[in-house]
Amino acid sequence: MQEDFTYVVLADDDEDDRLFFVEAFDELKIQTKVDVYKDGLELMDALNHPDAVLPNILFLDLNMPKKSGIECLIEIKSNKKFKDIAIAIYSTSASEEDIEDTFVQGANIYIKKPSDFNDLKKILSDVVTINWQYHTNALDKDNFLLRL
Repeated sequence: MQEDFTYVVLADDDEDDRLFFVEAFDELKIQTKVDVYKDGLELMDALNHPDAVLPNILFLDLNMPKKSGIECLIEIKSNKKFKDIAIAIYSTSASEEDIEDTFVQGANIYIKKPSDFNDLKKILSDVVTINWQYHTNALDKDNFLLRL
C-alpha cells in the first residue's frame, strides 16, 4: 500500500464511540482514511471480501455482538493475508486478563478508551504515527499497554 495516507479501521458496537473516533481523526492534521464497522462480523466480512483494501491499523473493541474483538483478533492472526495489519485493542476494559489475552493472541497495542475527547485525539495521533516495524519488533508487555 503506497498511498499518501494511513488507512485506519475501527470495529466498535458503540455508535457514540464510532462517531467520536471519526471526529477525532477529522480534527487531527494527519492524512488518514477512516472506516468504521458496528461489529466483528461486519468487520470480518469486509476484510475477507476479495476486493478488500486492508487497513494499516485496525482498532478493535473487545466487547461486540455477533463476533467479539478477541474472536476477530484470533481469526486475523491465523490468516497470513492479514499479517501486515497493526492491531490496536481499543476497549473500556483495563482488566489484566483482557490485556494478557490480547497480548498473547498477537495484538500490537492495547488502549483503554479515554473519556476525554482531547485525550482521544492524542492517543489516536500517537498510535497512527508509531513506527510499527520498530514497535512490533521490540514488543513486550511494558510497551503493549498505551498510557497517557
